[in-house]
Amino acid sequence: MENDSKDIVHVITIDKRETQRNSVIMEKEAFIQTVDQLSKELKLKEVVTDAHRQISALMDPVKGRYKDNGIVHSLDMWHGAKNLAKRLHAAGMIAGQHIILIWIKDIVNHFWFCCKAADHREQFMDLWTGVLHHVINKHTWAFGQCQHGSVEADHNKEWMKPGSVAHEALSKIVLDARWLKAIDKYLRFRTTADLESFQNHILMYASKRFAFSPPVYEARTLLAALDYNHHNHRPILVNAEGNKMYRRLYNKKSKRWCVYALKTTKDYMYIPELQRSIVRKRLDSASGLSRRRPLKADDPRALGNLPDVPPPPTAELVQAQLHRGDDLA
Repeated sequence: MENDSKDIVHVITIDKRETQRNSVIMEKEAFIQTVDQLSKELKLKEVVTDAHRQISALMDPVKGRYKDNGIVHSLDMWHGAKNLAKRLHAAGMIAGQHIILIWIKDIVNHFWFCCKAADHREQFMDLWTGVLHHVINKHTWAFGQCQHGSVEADHNKEWMKPGSVAHEALSKIVLDARWLKAIDKYLRFRTTADLESFQNHILMYASKRFAFSPPVYEARTLLAALDYNHHNHRPILVNAEGNKMYRRLYNKKSKRWCVYALKTTKDYMYIPELQRSIVRKRLDSASGLSRRRPLKADDPRALGNLPDVPPPPTAELVQAQLHRGDDLA
């Protein structure tokens, strides 16, 4: 997906057989094929992903596969905030550290603010470490101060005690060197939310409830991309007064209401031209539909069956098959 237009510019599908039946490296292989292909067609300036370790290794500026391509690697802000919240929640569940739980939302919001406001690591650290002072009700310190106004008198959160077990645990999370090592990748304040929306859109064309052959799955994914791109920039619906129209949605997991804008109805105007192209190609082929077509060279089915264990003869399986109630004597 191109970051500014939010249009799908490249689609790749990977079969497990293309990675020696190792599903763990399928995402990595798809990423490699995508970057290699796009690098031939345009100048890649920045790549935004989630915190996938294998992909981060590929983009490592010192030892990575693409270290000489000059591509900036950014990480998705939402995933970073989510991982931070998980670590805070785990720490807050430990005895003596429960006070961390009531501060999770504020700390995560502060992380978002720091990433958006900071232009470089030093500026981020000045803002980020301030949270350790704020939670103990200390808003001015030797090298800085909080960015908020005066603390309201009706503040109802319990302050942490300096040097307490909870405050020490929070300090370890906030100042964790391994986590802060990748902090530069969050400072461009990028998100993959729209790409994840497209991944959900694919399920309309290729549901996980059904099995598809590789060519069929690839075709359905491409149809999903055509649909997504054609309707990506639909205008928002407005009412008679000219105001934008919204709809409420309840999230069962977070137990919160949210709102999203309603857009104009899809028109699918590209389908007639697609149908004409299909018919024209069929007529120009001068051959019937009943002929057997050999597998293409890049068809994963040419690599054998998906299971890595060869199937025994059917008769042998029937002979060995046991049914409930069979006499085992």
